[in-house]
Amino acid sequence: MHEKFLSGRVAMVTGGASGMGRAMAMAFAQAGANVGIGSLLSQSSAKRADGELVNRPGQEELDRTKKEIEALGVRCVAVDLDVCDVESVKRFHKTVVDALGPVDILANAAGITAEHLTSHHPESLWLKVMDVNANGTFRTTREVLPGMIERGWGRIVNIASTAASVGSPMSAAYCASKAAVVGFTKAVAQEGAPALVTANTISPGWVETTFGREWLTDIAEKQMHKKGDEFIAEQKADNPQKRMIQPTEIGATAAYLCRDEAVGITGQDITISAGSAW
Repeated sequence: MHEKFLSGRVAMVTGGASGMGRAMAMAFAQAGANVGIGSLLSQSSAKRADGELVNRPGQEELDRTKKEIEALGVRCVAVDLDVCDVESVKRFHKTVVDALGPVDILANAAGITAEHLTSHHPESLWLKVMDVNANGTFRTTREVLPGMIERGWGRIVNIASTAASVGSPMSAAYCASKAAVVGFTKAVAQEGAPALVTANTISPGWVETTFGREWLTDIAEKQMHKKGDEFIAEQKADNPQKRMIQPTEIGATAAYLCRDEAVGITGQDITISAGSAW
């Protein structure tokens, strides 16, 4: 039996239909929170840029996650969300508030990447990665932060990455965007501190999600001339713990940061990498 320390709270999760977003949404629900999830769906009208790496779940996956959350005895709303679209973000927030109540917890997991050297990086793709990862986090935070401050309680958990502090020549946009998320979150932590609103980032290494495996496979095939499964096995073998991080580990950490006892943890970048630098 899970302790219902978030009973009566409302959580809003971007990228909530799959991967780390889904894991955080499930962890919040297990702790008793009602949850709103938003994800950019595969049938969305938003165009995929050439060279963009992103996992877009389908409506079926979004609906399945919603049912799994509701099976835990809480309420859930699930919508198609484009964090690059201000109106889409506003609609998501309004839908959650109208259905569940004011947002107490915000978790941002929506993200993309691109593999390009800086010297040959398409500007449009650079801007797209920054817009999703950094600006999307800003847009959702801007919606919920005033209410959290007014009510004197709030938790913001943003997914960053070990890439925020470790460079890679083919991941300049991703590294820059995640570093921006860390810096932004530290600023939000200072803004929210007088009202006991906390903001932290979780910086994972390689996580065994669909997106993580697809990204590793893309690197293997296009840069290493290897099979994806072979390269993934190598990454596990090279990790100090000989494994990849599991999404549930991210969810559990996010849920812990929402405890009342965790109010003193704010402005922190928490690495979960099983001992690896990247």
